[in-house]
Amino acid sequence: MLWAMPVRKEAMMSNYHVPVMLGECMEGLAIKPDGVYVDATYGGGGHAREILKRLNDKGTLLVFDQDSDAVKNRADDPRLKFCNANFRYLQNFCSYYRLDQIDGLLADLGVSSHQFDEEERGFSFRFSGADLDMRMNEGGSLSAVQVLNEYNQQELTSLLKKYGEVKRAGAIAKSIVAYRQANPIEKTDDLEAAVKTYLNPNTRNKQLAQIYQAVRIEVNGEIDALVELLEQSAKLIKPEGRLVVMSYHSLEDRLVKNMIQSGSVDGERRTDAYGNPNLPFKAINRKPITASEAELERNPRSRSAKLRIAVRT
Repeated sequence: MLWAMPVRKEAMMSNYHVPVMLGECMEGLAIKPDGVYVDATYGGGGHAREILKRLNDKGTLLVFDQDSDAVKNRADDPRLKFCNANFRYLQNFCSYYRLDQIDGLLADLGVSSHQFDEEERGFSFRFSGADLDMRMNEGGSLSAVQVLNEYNQQELTSLLKKYGEVKRAGAIAKSIVAYRQANPIEKTDDLEAAVKTYLNPNTRNKQLAQIYQAVRIEVNGEIDALVELLEQSAKLIKPEGRLVVMSYHSLEDRLVKNMIQSGSVDGERRTDAYGNPNLPFKAINRKPITASEAELERNPRSRSAKLRIAVRT
């Protein structure tokens, strides 16, 4: 069910999530003090609080997060409207709050540091014996355990290739199916045991990260949600408004790049009835912005971040 959370006193979790490229994101949004903005991925609220600092009393910030821990972390501010939902429902909530258009949208995609560091969430292979869950919305109907134990070999091969760009995806999927015949895959140790034949000691962490990424994306429907967000943003952002998206793997970045450069997530240019290209956005930065050396030292998790900024035409 879709619902909007009322704000309450701030309950900041100091180590919840360090906002990546904070200054670059704010510069990219080019915030108008009385504007209407969306933070599609609230998390620890670092980016949202910085946006609020730049808004006057007439400004509005609509934020989204489906994680119950993020709800506890929401800021107490009358200008902030917290939507405890997936950002794919952007248009629904804009309609609910009578926001016909917005001045800018920021999305910091992927998993927060907090989610990676919470053992019971099952997002990381760093924790031995942890439950395999991987749901960003803990009330979601699909978990990693279901994907790994119920998907057939062809389905597993497909998601490993598509969402993790996993080498030897077919062989790894076959190994998972064979392993679960005798032992259900419920813990991080189970998954590693199921695929250990194909793990190279020199690249083990990278291989496991790709497998975990593929399963997590499937569990949370992340690619479909991003497609919906990008398509809705083209309708909602005002002319001269900004789209600011930070991604952490090539699948996400490709979709964002396609939308900005061609006007569609599949990369194919659409034209109007007169044959003119339909390009809702113009890139501010032709190449993605990456974290500075200083930020990489402070926050190693920023190393894979790619930031793209576009203006609505």
